[in-house]
Amino acid sequence: LNLANYKANFSTLLWLEEIEAEMDLKCFSMSGVTLKKNGNLLVLEVPGVEEGRPRLVPGDKVILKSQVYSEHIIEYIAFITEICNEDVALKVNADFEQSYNLEPMDVEFVHCRIPSRRCHLAIEQASYLGEKVLFPERLVLKSPQALKTQNTTGYCVVGGGLEQFSQQENKVSILQIFFKILTSVQVGMFVFIVVGETVTLNERADEFFNPSLNMQQKLAVKRILSGECRPTPYLLFGPPGTGKTVTVIEAVLQIHHTLPDSRILVCAPSNAATDLICLRLHQSNLLKPGAMVRVNAALRSPEHIDDMVKPYCKDGDDTEKAFWSRIVITTCNSAGLFYQTYTRVGHFTHVILDEAGQASEPESLIPVGLISEADGQIILVGDPKQLGPSVKSKLAVTFGLNMSLLERLTSRELYMRDEDAFGACGAYNPLLITKLTKNYRSHSALLALPSKLFYHEELEVCADTSVITSLLNWGKLPRKGFPLIFHGIRGSETREGCNPSWFNPTEAVQVMQYCCHLAKNENAAVSVTDIGVIAPYRKQVEKIKFLLRSIDLADIKVGTVEEFQGQEYMVIILSTVRSQEGVIDDDKCYLGFLRNPKRFNVAITRAKALLIVVGNPHVLVKDPCFCALLEYSVINRAYVGCDLPLELEQLQK
Repeated sequence: LNLANYKANFSTLLWLEEIEAEMDLKCFSMSGVTLKKNGNLLVLEVPGVEEGRPRLVPGDKVILKSQVYSEHIIEYIAFITEICNEDVALKVNADFEQSYNLEPMDVEFVHCRIPSRRCHLAIEQASYLGEKVLFPERLVLKSPQALKTQNTTGYCVVGGGLEQFSQQENKVSILQIFFKILTSVQVGMFVFIVVGETVTLNERADEFFNPSLNMQQKLAVKRILSGECRPTPYLLFGPPGTGKTVTVIEAVLQIHHTLPDSRILVCAPSNAATDLICLRLHQSNLLKPGAMVRVNAALRSPEHIDDMVKPYCKDGDDTEKAFWSRIVITTCNSAGLFYQTYTRVGHFTHVILDEAGQASEPESLIPVGLISEADGQIILVGDPKQLGPSVKSKLAVTFGLNMSLLERLTSRELYMRDEDAFGACGAYNPLLITKLTKNYRSHSALLALPSKLFYHEELEVCADTSVITSLLNWGKLPRKGFPLIFHGIRGSETREGCNPSWFNPTEAVQVMQYCCHLAKNENAAVSVTDIGVIAPYRKQVEKIKFLLRSIDLADIKVGTVEEFQGQEYMVIILSTVRSQEGVIDDDKCYLGFLRNPKRFNVAITRAKALLIVVGNPHVLVKDPCFCALLEYSVINRAYVGCDLPLELEQLQK
């Protein structure tokens, strides 16, 4: 991949994904179904829709065909307004809605091309971003936009950074260049930076809005604020529980208050992540009315929007007015609305993309394409070791559509770990990347394995001790003081009717029992809101929810791995579901979703004080990550349940 073939490559991959999506939808056509009435809407039950089979979103078109009673088949056009569990709410013509009398209908789903068209447009305009953004080979430093010092830490955005690297001048040639072109003068509380004709004055040199930020978070905010690397993207690498959202909020506030001419576009792939940023900025109480807007897709239901976020959404209804706000918050896809309003390319001085690891590269380019070419700064925030983009086409996956821009950049030499050159700065060039390593979530026993498998054993336990040690003496622990249970069960995986989703009744019952022990323990009950249950398949989620309702524990959160990314709970119970034993060359037949290191990483890093994994060790041992978890559990005497595979029995002895 290079700048010359960039457009052709991604355009082809996007078409492959579209073709796959259209073919996929045709497979889910339904015949002879009866729709339910709900007010002025019709409701269609679609098994598997929660797992993306079919993958539907509000705004998608659906064709309803009357059954053949005469020579003519009548077609009605409907649009999806809401998806709740397996119920898909449809908006139809008022006359048809009133006259519909529960007749059986044939249903065809129509692929919505709007997201893909926006990606195609972003790819077409990507060439103007150039190699500095898409294929950076070397770093050319620009004058800082602002200088931020903190005497207590000995850091200065430029000066302190250079002093820190002075021992490595022979290895970091870009800093030698910077010595020659930069002059800084400090008078009292005022700091002047002179680079050519640029002068920046900052009166808030020692202030952070959030004083509880750690050293790494503060350094990241300083780098973002100074923006020496622009337009080359700056990466904030945030492993689980390290406070990247807190850092993003501080960075947005600092840019907004320190750089009066800044115009900030903050995006994320999902509405949930985008709403969270809007909510946190609102809760800071540091923004004046009108400073921030939240732009939504036209058909987004207000029922799914937090009441505190809704006022900002009203301001964002008119996109032509919204983009003149200094802080604009929207999803990557909805950022495409600004292309339709003929927004001047280069309008935004800062584009911050949160959860960047979950967006495909073309999707990331929708907001990135609105950055100022001359002086804009791109900040990619996320974790390439957690869930990536969702791509259906196997061919598109083979050629890299499932790799985010964040992940691709981290594989380039400029962003790679270099302990020799940057050992004093976390092994990465601090002008380009900050890796947060202080974990504020999990007990050390729960953090050790993911830290070893995915993060070079760099994660540090910084969580509240009273929280993470609160269950060390729980009665069901195989080893007191070690808050991990791997419960081996040789259950059976099965499907129901035509639903493609798997479930495992034996595991579901065991999960229910653990929930009961935790929530109904007379001596030390855990609140139902502190328990999360993860299963890789929607049908297993459904079965567990049913069982929990039967024992008055319906308030326990149960969901798929995707629903838990970015969340944390005191206790996490993971049901792995798959249990088909045997000998087949392709282990993927047995493991399905489970054979994905990123999904594994997310699942086991949500827990604060206790992690319980329920699954079949004879199947899970075939996956490297689950095998490592099994070994870790056995060595630390945290395994209970069925007999172990032969390769693990020796560890038990």
